Formats: sequence, C-alpha cells, structure tokens
Amino acid sequence: MRWSSPARRIYREVGFVIRAGRTAVGREELAVVLGMKWAAFRRAKPYSAEGFPEPVSSVDAKILLWDLEQVEAHRDGRPQPAIPDVEHGEDLLDRREAAVLLDVKPRSVDTYKTDPRLADHVVVVGGVEHWPRSAVLAYAAGRGTMTAPSGRPKGSGDMVPRDLLPGRIAELIDADPAVTSAHAVDVLGVSTSAAQKHLQQERAVRIVALMRREPGLGAEGAADRLGYPLAVRRTALKAAQELFDAS
Repeated sequence: MRWSSPARRIYREVGFVIRAGRTAVGREELAVVLGMKWAAFRRAKPYSAEGFPEPVSSVDAKILLWDLEQVEAHRDGRPQPAIPDVEHGEDLLDRREAAVLLDVKPRSVDTYKTDPRLADHVVVVGGVEHWPRSAVLAYAAGRGTMTAPSGRPKGSGDMVPRDLLPGRIAELIDADPAVTSAHAVDVLGVSTSAAQKHLQQERAVRIVALMRREPGLGAEGAADRLGYPLAVRRTALKAAQELFDAS
C-alpha cells in the first residue's frame, strides 16, 4: 500500500510517529479490532478503503502500523481523533524516523541499535523495532553530535532546537525529579515558558505510564512514587489526567 501525495506531504511537515500515550497496531491486531477473521481480512484489505486512517508507520515502511484510537473511531463511525503534533520524550520512532533525528541513513541505525544505549530501550510494536525519542537523543548526545549549553548567555533566545528539547528535559527529570524550570532555563538556555511547558508534559507522560504499568494506582500515587514535589504537582496532575482520559 502506497500513501497518497497529500499524506506524504503531511508526514514531511508533521512526522507520523507513535506519539506518547497512543497505541499502534499492526495488521493482525487490526483484524481483531475490526472483528474480522485473518483470511477474510487479508482478502478484503480494509485499510485500503477510502477514509480509512492513514498509517503511522514511516513512509515506505514494509510493515504498516495504525493508530488504535483512530481505527476504533473509524470502525464505530466516529470522527477520528487527531494525532498530537507535539514532540515528547516517549514518542516511539522506528529506524527511519530515528535516522532522520540522527541525520544518518537508516542502515546506520541498524548498526547503532546494538549499542546498549539504544538496545536497552527498544520497544517492538507490530513486529517493528522502535526507540523512545529521549533514548535516541541521548544516544546522539553521547556520540558527540550534540552539545548541551552550559548556561544561557544574556540576551540570547532559545538555544536548544525544539525537536531536541523533550529529550533534554527528560534527562533533567531523570537526574532530579524535582528539577525546577529555573534550573532548566539555566542549563538548556530556553525560555521560562518553554521550560515550564515541557517539564509539565514530561512529568504528565511519566505519571500516565506508571498508572498503566500499575492498574489501580491513581495519579496522586504515581506522582508520589515519581518524587514530584507539591510545587509542580498540580499542573502535572491536571495534564496527566487529561492524557489518561484521552487514551
């Protein structure tokens, strides 16, 4: 199946990855979601029908993946929920998408992926290897392809490119769950509003991830477990609850 030209343009502008908090399914899972037997599914190829959700796999990928929420909405005759276009450290990237982020050829990723810094974070979705955006960015930084600013020169604008910021924020929270936006501004050279926004988003994603790993654990309990102080908890909890309810 080849994507239409409009879909390719959308991919280049937005980037169809498996967004944090979303679930992707391959053909076999898709057949189950649609309530079709495998043989009938293979003959009918329902994903080729007009109006069916576009794949979230990279362009020209051999194994196609679809966003589960969009597929369920299409099946039920509901409007398809939009896929967020905001990068998160826990977005999942396949080899082609990781290659774009690393500015290398996909075949280079086939070599890099044996490195523990990537191998320890691999997530297989529909038979396809993926890596969290934060792991890919951390690997890139470790290879010396990126350098973090030691501070924010007076009068400077945002210093960390937008697509790198989620990974850098994730590293700060890894080192100190109570990290402040002021510290992020000093270390990353970004604006206060950018630091606050991305710290909130990353904390929310981690709260939701922990709630899913431990059913029955509430957002407050997850925030406690993750070591988030009261000063930053309110906004993170609100964002986490919205993300959890939407998933």
